[in-house]
Amino acid sequence: GLFTLGTVVLDYRGYRVTAQSIIPGILEREQEQSVVYGSIDFGKTIVTHSKYLDLLQKAGNQLKILPHKVVNDKGEEVELCSSVECKGIIGNDGRHYILDLLRTFPPDVNFLKIEGVDLSKEATALGFPVEHRHKLSCLRQELIDAFVESRYMMFIKCAAVQLQQLTVKKQMTTDLPQITAEKEKEKEKENEKEKGKEKEGEMEEDEAKRIVESMTDSITSGEKQEMEDSTKEIVKKAANAVGSLKDTEFDIRFNPDVFSPGVVHPDANGDGYKKQCQLVKDAADFLLTVQIPAFIRDCLDHNTAPMDGHTLADAIHNRGINIRYLGKITGMIQKVPQLEYVHRIACTELVLRASKHIFTQYLQGLDMLSIACAVSHFLNCLLSGCPNPAVTVPDQLNSKRSRARNKSKNSNKSKQSPLTPSDSIEWATLTPKGLWQQIKKECKAYFDWELTAESSDAFVEQFQITKIMLLRSFCMKTGIQTLLREYNFDSKQQQTFSDEDIVNMYPIVKHISPRATDAYNFYTTGQSKIQQGFLKDGYELISEALNLLNNVYGAMHPEIAQCLRMLARLNYIMGDHVEALSCQQKAVLMSERVNGLEHPYTITEYTHLALYCFANTQVSTSLKLLYRARYLALLVCGENHPEVALIDSNIGLILHAVGEYDISLRFLEKALALNQKFHGAKTLKVAVSYHLVARTQSCMGDFRSALANEKETFTIYKTQLGEEHEKTKESGECLRHLTQQAVVLQKKMNDIYQGKSKTGLPPIQIQPPSMGSVLDMLNIINGILFVQISQQDIENFKKEYDMRQATTGTKTLEQTKSDDSSKADLKKVVEDLDDLTKSEDTKKSSPSPSPQPSTEVKS
Repeated sequence: GLFTLGTVVLDYRGYRVTAQSIIPGILEREQEQSVVYGSIDFGKTIVTHSKYLDLLQKAGNQLKILPHKVVNDKGEEVELCSSVECKGIIGNDGRHYILDLLRTFPPDVNFLKIEGVDLSKEATALGFPVEHRHKLSCLRQELIDAFVESRYMMFIKCAAVQLQQLTVKKQMTTDLPQITAEKEKEKEKENEKEKGKEKEGEMEEDEAKRIVESMTDSITSGEKQEMEDSTKEIVKKAANAVGSLKDTEFDIRFNPDVFSPGVVHPDANGDGYKKQCQLVKDAADFLLTVQIPAFIRDCLDHNTAPMDGHTLADAIHNRGINIRYLGKITGMIQKVPQLEYVHRIACTELVLRASKHIFTQYLQGLDMLSIACAVSHFLNCLLSGCPNPAVTVPDQLNSKRSRARNKSKNSNKSKQSPLTPSDSIEWATLTPKGLWQQIKKECKAYFDWELTAESSDAFVEQFQITKIMLLRSFCMKTGIQTLLREYNFDSKQQQTFSDEDIVNMYPIVKHISPRATDAYNFYTTGQSKIQQGFLKDGYELISEALNLLNNVYGAMHPEIAQCLRMLARLNYIMGDHVEALSCQQKAVLMSERVNGLEHPYTITEYTHLALYCFANTQVSTSLKLLYRARYLALLVCGENHPEVALIDSNIGLILHAVGEYDISLRFLEKALALNQKFHGAKTLKVAVSYHLVARTQSCMGDFRSALANEKETFTIYKTQLGEEHEKTKESGECLRHLTQQAVVLQKKMNDIYQGKSKTGLPPIQIQPPSMGSVLDMLNIINGILFVQISQQDIENFKKEYDMRQATTGTKTLEQTKSDDSSKADLKKVVEDLDDLTKSEDTKKSSPSPSPQPSTEVKS
C-alpha cells in the first residue's frame, strides 16, 4: 500500500538533475497542505499519520528501521517510522506516496565529526573520523543486512554455548554423589569453562541452530517449568552480548535520526537511545573490521576479479562498502603483492573520479559554442604528452563577447541565473601541471589517498597502464563521445585532441530498474538445483525464468543475457554442444547491445562462445573470438590480469591443437607467468599451466625443458593432493614418458657426434593431440569438470541406499513423512544413474565416449 515516485538522476554538462514522476494532484495545492507525514523544514514542524505509521512499520521490519519518537519545535513527541526528512503525501488517486528517502538508512559515523562521540580503536587507527564534503553519508542496505545477519549468528552461537554449559552443569549435579574431592570439582569446572570458550569460537552455525531449536523444543514440552527461568536468562545474556534493543529477544534495528543535526530526541540520555547510537557505531565499525577484509579475501580467493573501475565499484557495493572508502581499501591492498592488479584498478579509479569532480566544475557555465574546444583542452591537459597544449577560442565566441561588452556599456546590469552560460574563457587557462595538482588535492581531500606521481605520464609508467584505458574510463564517467581513430598520446610537440574529436556529450543516467521477482526466484531455485546435481530440473527452471524476463523486460536486458549464458553452459554440460552454441551466440549479441562492446561481461561471453565453437569443431572461429576477447581485455585492464591468463591458456591450447607450437608456447608461458603472479607459485592452477607448457615443449622436441616443467607439475600435485591421487599418478606417467623420449634422443645425438652413425638426426615423431584431449583440457582450465561414473560406483551407491532404507525402517511415522522427499530424491538419483550406465553401454562401441557429467564446479 506504499508507493514511491519514479526517480532518475541525470548528470549532464556539469549539472545533476533529479527527475521524478508527479504525484496526482500535487500541483493543485500548497506543499504545506499536502504533506501529512514527516517534516518539510528539517525537523521544526513534524507531522505524523496513523496509516503511514502502519505502512512504514511493515517496510521498516524488512529494512531494519526502528519506529522512534522525535520532538518538534512545540516540545511535542511525534512518532515516526522513518527519518525526519522523509515525507508522506496522499495523492488524488488515494495512494499513499513516500518521497525524500535519502536518509532511510543510518548515518555513517566514520565520516561525521561529532562532539562527544568516540570511535573504536580500529577506526581511529585507520584515521577516522574523516570530515566528509557533505553531511549526507549513510550506510548501504547491503551492509545493514550483513551486519544484522552477523549479529544474529553471534546471538545463536552465544545462546547455544550457554545452553551447553547449562546441560553440563545438570549432568554434574546428577553425578555429584560419585565425586567426593573438592579439587576435582574445581578442575572440572575450569575445564568446562575452557571447553565453553573453545566451542564458542569453533561452533558451526548449523550446530548452534540445532542446539537452540532443541532448547525451544524443551521449553514447549513437559520440562517447561524447569527450563523457563534458565532459558530467559540465557536469552537475556545473548541479547546483551549482541547489543539487542530488547532483553527478551533478538532485535537489531536502526534509528535513522541518531546523530542528525537539528533533530531532538525525547530521552537523549536514556539507555534505549544510547543502545541505538551504539548500534550505528557498531555497524560502521563492522564495515571496517569485517566487510573490507572480506572483500580483500574475495579478491585473494578469486571469487571477485574486477577488470575495470565499474566492476570494482559493483564488487565493493555488493559488500555494502561505499566508494568513499576506496582510498582506505587501496592502502590495504597495496600491502598484498598478489592483488597488484586490483591495486592498479583502484588507483586508476581514484584518479579518474577526482578528475571527474574537477571536470564537473570546469563544465559549469560553459557556452555551447565553446564546449568542444573546452573538452578537448581538458583531455589534452589530462592525457596528452604535449606540455603546453594550444587553445583555439571559436571566432563566434570572440564576436559574441565583443557584442556583449558593447551591450553592457549601453544597458544597466541585470541579475542573471547562475545556470546561464557565461562568455568567460577561463577554461583556456588550464595547464597539464595545474590540472594534475588539482587532482592530487582532490584525491587527498575526498578519498584521503596520497597520489605520488607528478604527472599523467609518470602515473601511467608507475602502474604500467595505457592512456587509452584512462580515456575509455573517463569518457564513460563523464558522457564524452570521441571520434573513433588512433590517438597519439606520446608526441611532445603535437597535442592529442582537437575540437573536431569531440563528437557529443551525452547525459549519464542513473535509476533503479524494477526487478522481475518471479523470474529471479525461478533463477535462484534453478541455480540451487544445479548445485545439487539436478541439471534437467535446473534447466527447466532457468528456461522458465527466461520466458518471464522476456515478458517483463522485452527482448533486450542484462539479466536475459545472464540467463542465456547459464542455459548455454547447462546445454554444454549435458552434451548438447549445438544448442549451447546457439544460446551463447544470443548471449554475446545481447551483452554487446546492453552492456557495451568492450564491457568485462562481454569479454567473458566471448571466451565462453570460443569454447563452444571449438566443441562444435569451428576451430578458426574459436581462435578469432579469443583474439577479440584478448584485444578487449588489453583495452580494459591491460596485460597483467588473471582474466588475460585464462584467455592466453585457451589460445595456447587451441594453437597447440592445430600444430602452431611456437606461438602456442609464447601464449602458454605468458599464462604461466601471470598464474604464478596472481595465484601463487604452488597452486593447482599453476600446476596445470606447467603441464600445458611441458606438453607443447615435448611436441617441439625440447625434452629437457619439458621435463623440468613437468617435474614442477608433479611436485605441486604431490604436495597438494598426495602421491595416491589420480592427477599425481598421471603426471608421474608423463614424466616417465618424457624421460624415455629424452634418453632416446640423447643416444642418437651421441652416436652422431662419435661418428658411429653416419645418418643425420631423424625427424622427431610428434603425435598431434586429439581434439577430444584438447577439449578436455579446455574444460579444465575454464572450470568445467566431468566425473566418470563406473558400474561399480553405481552398485556401491545402490548398496548404500538399501542399507539406509533398512536402518530407517524403525523410524516413527512422523520421521518417515519428513524423509519421504529425500528418499524420492535418492530414488531419482539411482534411476538417473541406471540410465547413465545404459547410455554408457550403448556408447562403448564409439571410439571416444563423452564422459557423463555430475555437476559443474565453477561457472
